[in-house]
Amino acid sequence: MKYPELEKLVDIIAVLRSENGCQWDREQTHSTLKTNMLEEAYEAIDAIDDGNVENLKEELGDVLLQVVLHSQIACDNNEFTIEDVAKELSQKLIHRHPHVFGNQSVSSTEEILSNWDKLKKEEKKDRKSILDGIPKSQSALMSTQKISKKVVKVGFEWENIESLKDCIKSEYKEFFEAVDMADKDCMEDEMGDILFATVNLARWYGLDAEQSLLRANKKFIKRFKKMEELADKPFEDYSFEEFNNLWKTAKTELKKEI
Repeated sequence: MKYPELEKLVDIIAVLRSENGCQWDREQTHSTLKTNMLEEAYEAIDAIDDGNVENLKEELGDVLLQVVLHSQIACDNNEFTIEDVAKELSQKLIHRHPHVFGNQSVSSTEEILSNWDKLKKEEKKDRKSILDGIPKSQSALMSTQKISKKVVKVGFEWENIESLKDCIKSEYKEFFEAVDMADKDCMEDEMGDILFATVNLARWYGLDAEQSLLRANKKFIKRFKKMEELADKPFEDYSFEEFNNLWKTAKTELKKEI
């Protein structure tokens, strides 16, 4: 047996789901575990960002648990098994890597990705639009990135960066026109257009909008916590100017700590 611990894990989950196993595990369904799947994936990403290898090992184990648990639930429902999952994945990887497992020659990473897209399209013959298959449950920001990348591949792109900048300026103008009209529905539409165009700006420069926003969130949290440390009275008693000065001080103190 090449990977005994993997087989042991599958057996453990089967026991936990059995009649004499754990009541919580037996009660789980694909639907009840959706949040767990997302949380474990995000925790693994946090470990990657932190550069914590030991933590990453643990979090990848939690991600693997979700895969095995979902597979066992499917097995209990006579739908498929973990073996079926592994088999389908193996077949997909072999099919999409003809330059490794076949006789195809490639000269660049770009060519590999282009071939991947072509082969994936062959597999998904039921899809009528290039925008079919975008996950509905992922964040709106990630969906926007996916949509943008897909349409750009077929040539639907801004002519140059100046035209994209003009688009973003136009969206802000239209948003504030909606504000002046106090039209909430229109404001929401225009705010969506601002965010959509901004995600495209990130994509234009090769940036991941989701990671950029996560980075901004982390930076804000660090600065706000530093403000809490530096505050000499309740926040409710601070004026705007005092808040602004405290924010600047927090930024300066954090730079000193690096």
